[in-house]
Amino acid sequence: MAIISQEEVLKIARMSCIELEDGEIEEVTRELEQVLAYVARVQEVTGSPSQEQISSNNMRADVIVPTDPETVRAQAPDREGNFFVVPLILETTE
Repeated sequence: MAIISQEEVLKIARMSCIELEDGEIEEVTRELEQVLAYVARVQEVTGSPSQEQISSNNMRADVIVPTDPETVRAQAPDREGNFFVVPLILETTE
């Protein structure tokens, strides 16, 4: 039984602005079926979260835990005051 049809693959390709040659459609379909089969297996093993679990996760109260920022700052190899000094990775044209 096919998990995904070639028509669905073509629709996804169009929505993603991906051009597929006729010879690529079957291969992409086969690869997507493997991915979907793997996802189904992972869900089978781990179980899908229930709607209650999803809702409770989104509705939990924020808890503010006081922390000492100096603990993190002390680990910085270089700093200026309360700021980390990092190497320049992007050059500016100014």
